[in-house]
Amino acid sequence: MSNRPARGATSNDMSQRFALPAQEADGDWLDWRQMVDGAAPALRTTVAIERSRTILSRNASPDIPFDRSINPYRGCEHGCIYCFARPTHAYHDLSPGLDFETKLFAKPDAAALLRTELAKPGYVAKPIAMGTNTDPYQPIERDWRITRDCIAVLAETNHPLTITTKSDRVVRDIDLLAPMAARGLVSVTLSVTSLDPHIARTLEPRAPYPEKRLAAVATLAAAGVPVFVSISPVIPAVTDHEVERLIERAAQAGARGAYFLPVRLPHEVAPLFRAWLETHFPDRADKVMAIIRSLRGGRDNEPAFHSRMRGQGVWGQLLATRFAIACRRHGLTGGHPRLRCDLFRPPAGAQGELFM
Repeated sequence: MSNRPARGATSNDMSQRFALPAQEADGDWLDWRQMVDGAAPALRTTVAIERSRTILSRNASPDIPFDRSINPYRGCEHGCIYCFARPTHAYHDLSPGLDFETKLFAKPDAAALLRTELAKPGYVAKPIAMGTNTDPYQPIERDWRITRDCIAVLAETNHPLTITTKSDRVVRDIDLLAPMAARGLVSVTLSVTSLDPHIARTLEPRAPYPEKRLAAVATLAAAGVPVFVSISPVIPAVTDHEVERLIERAAQAGARGAYFLPVRLPHEVAPLFRAWLETHFPDRADKVMAIIRSLRGGRDNEPAFHSRMRGQGVWGQLLATRFAIACRRHGLTGGHPRLRCDLFRPPAGAQGELFM
């Protein structure tokens, strides 16, 4: 959309967790640049190649229902201001702000690395999650196609897969996903946070509009792919009033179930989110943060296992109750299917095939 803002974050401050030097431009320098060079050029997205040694990330968190994941990209051009993955850019001496949205990393060897991992003797198949950190269907996937290449390997080997995305681009791969679904190997979750165009274009500036995501839900459901809707995050006093309507629309589109998460603000996400509030919702910024603190035990973020994914107190209970009632009313009570792991076969030519 031409009226969308270019980016989500309003700043590009460096992380202070790893003793990175802070840089600040003074007024004299800015005046001189204006006179010599003119206005600063528009911020452009760059993609660097990352040569990884492995592609499967392992997880032992009790809050997350998977133990392995694939992240084809680092950083995410969708620019969602609340993204809990933003602080990971600090590991690259980059800002969790605008750098996270504009300085991306792609892993073109991902499919080959995945094939190597699946061929290792003794590998035991369990569902692999995609979309757990940054979106596997962000705009650069159109050209890089790394996500699709990984799915092709999983389809070839009958390996179970879950996908979470904010993009309708996922339907591009329905030729791979539908046959996998018929074998009980895949489920897809579309994240939809708001139906309000103004909120959507500031909250998630380069993600497809929510109506496109709901259309993708319908397309996947019609193809027999188990599809779910995630209302994540719910932002008090900004998007929470839409919970019931979002559940109704998800049911109409053919989703099997839904879930939600209250907004989380770990590390450098909190100041970025506060700046976003002051820019786009100055009339209620203090109210929003007060409710978030009541949800998070008096802090901007509560990182403890078993509670960080759920809200606390009266607000947390109210959200959970409203969500449960709306899901029952619209029949969205289905849980994620138990994906089959018994069909897995190592990649063709793998040594493990000798022992099958």
